[in-house]
Amino acid sequence: MESKIKYYPMYYNGIKQVYPNVSPGSPMYAQCIVTGNLVFVSGMTAQDVETGKILVHDIKSQMNVAMGKVEKALREAGSCMDNVIKTLILLSNPDDYTLMRKTEFEYYQKHAPLLVEQPPVSTLFHAKQIGPGPEYLVEVEVVAVMQR
Repeated sequence: MESKIKYYPMYYNGIKQVYPNVSPGSPMYAQCIVTGNLVFVSGMTAQDVETGKILVHDIKSQMNVAMGKVEKALREAGSCMDNVIKTLILLSNPDDYTLMRKTEFEYYQKHAPLLVEQPPVSTLFHAKQIGPGPEYLVEVEVVAVMQR
């Protein structure tokens, strides 16, 4: 069975993140890719896609911004937050774990109520540094299905 791959590029400041638009060593990645019934969303942080600056500086706010960017990517691909089946979370400070999970749960309550009752599988990594600097506190990557 042959699957088609649909590519959704990442844009920063309105510029598609492919060579030659990015300098060597800069991040170049897809926002998400759809193949068959699966949607793979790149890790999202609290970085503003227009300015490249971190929008907020506390774990709760960064988690909400990252989840909002995940949700936007899923909608663009034709899916939704309720269709998330796996999360991968990078957390820079293990002391933020409880608040990060609480914020994730509250986000699901508001934007993906199905995940409150049927949470996705999840992996968490402690990463000394996320992104280009210490101001990055969390990054969220997901796998979702197009339809349940």
